[in-house]
Amino acid sequence: MILNVVYFLAALFFLVKSAEFATNYASRLGKILHLSEFIVSFFIVSVISVFPEGTIAIMSAFQGVPSFGLGTLLGSNVADLTLVLGLVALFSLKGIPIKSEILKKDYYYLFLMLVPVLLGWDGHFSRTDGLLLIISGIFFYVTLSIESHMFRKKANNIEHASFVNNVLLLILSLAVLIFSANYTIEYGVALANKLNVPSVLIGLTVVAIGTCLPELFFSIKSVKKNKNALALGDLLGTVITDATILVGLTAIINPFTFNPNIIYVTGTAMFLACAFALLFIRTDRLLTKKEGIYLILFYILYLLVELLVNKA
Repeated sequence: MILNVVYFLAALFFLVKSAEFATNYASRLGKILHLSEFIVSFFIVSVISVFPEGTIAIMSAFQGVPSFGLGTLLGSNVADLTLVLGLVALFSLKGIPIKSEILKKDYYYLFLMLVPVLLGWDGHFSRTDGLLLIISGIFFYVTLSIESHMFRKKANNIEHASFVNNVLLLILSLAVLIFSANYTIEYGVALANKLNVPSVLIGLTVVAIGTCLPELFFSIKSVKKNKNALALGDLLGTVITDATILVGLTAIINPFTFNPNIIYVTGTAMFLACAFALLFIRTDRLLTKKEGIYLILFYILYLLVELLVNKA
């Protein structure tokens, strides 16, 4: 039992650290290519940030335990929109000022959080559901990139040596990430069996929080440097990718039936967390420290409900 816990925590540690390194190297590549801050965070960093939960979700589907991956994806989204966003607001100087461009798509954000909830309300994700989720996620990114000037590329002036080094280090980080994700699933499921609890509960709590650490570290660093567009872009890009494209890929690889409580509790909490976050952001276009505390309290309440439901 103790050995299983040690192996699980070690695998999770390497998963988080490799994702953190991958995020840093991806961010450096964006800067070398002179891309705008928001495209670096919303596309490059957010895509790398979802690798921990994304790799776990996809590998869970291949290993025949897709519910573990689904719990990790939805659970990490709740944590991102409440715990992570709340902590980032607390670490900021006077709250997080929000650019108007980020708010232009707020109804899209809510709609995309609702899509997996509606499709999975019956406790089943089919390949058709998966395809619809992927299409909705891709459509969002395409329309956002076309309509927003924040995504226009700046002067392309590549430093070759630095570029090659960062590409190689990024590939190495991703290789370690995939390797550690495999063992996180294996020891996570084994730990759940030892504790006689549903494996999805481990995914919803410990693994979900762990996979949020890369975007938490990145966002805190961003607000400390007064780069708020980076912090918000990373978080929003991460939750949208998790809720649509990654859930969709999991369903396409291995259509599955699951305990509908994952949707009833976690999915609903994800939608409400997004609604509250956007509501707070819209007030004076500033996410205050006080609102950050409210988001953290929401996450604590969500965890208590999750534990009660799964215990029953």
